Amino acid sequence: MANRLSHIVTRTGDDGSTGLADGSRISKDDLRVFVIGEIDELNSRIGVLLAETLPAEVRNDLFQIQNDLFDLGSVLALPGHPFAQGKVSRLDAAIEHYNTGLPPLREFILPGGVKAAALCHLVRTQTRCAERNFVALIQRDDLPSDCLRYLNRLSDLLFILSRVINVAANQPERQWQRAEK
Repeated sequence: MANRLSHIVTRTGDDGSTGLADGSRISKDDLRVFVIGEIDELNSRIGVLLAETLPAEVRNDLFQIQNDLFDLGSVLALPGHPFAQGKVSRLDAAIEHYNTGLPPLREFILPGGVKAAALCHLVRTQTRCAERNFVALIQRDDLPSDCLRYLNRLSDLLFILSRVINVAANQPERQWQRAEK
């Protein structure tokens, strides 16, 4: 692992291709590269969210999710690489844990609240975007189905975390007001 990333500028992508971890090269406009970029963007948006004040438990879970997203990226960058078992069940447990203390939803809520909760909603929508494009990729390429389940659960968890963040900040939720008929 020493000096693994010592050469950031390689110039090998100047022709519009990029290298996968197995040494193969594909076009930078390939769907696989697009999804890798979406996962990278998702991870970066979590980094922005982590720059905000958050409950310690939420912060720790988001750090774990960032590591999971690197694992998911490695599945995309190295065809045939497995996605470690247990990640989806860990998200399921977190969903159950965080949702337990929240008031029941009686109506859709509007994204927003304190800045950290609003950013959490942005991360959630980026997750949904990555999930949609992962669906297209999984129909073309053989990828572990746990990756898709992970993205689906992650968006659910992020919705719940946005609510948790607002509750921790004593910020009331704004409900969707149905248009009058």
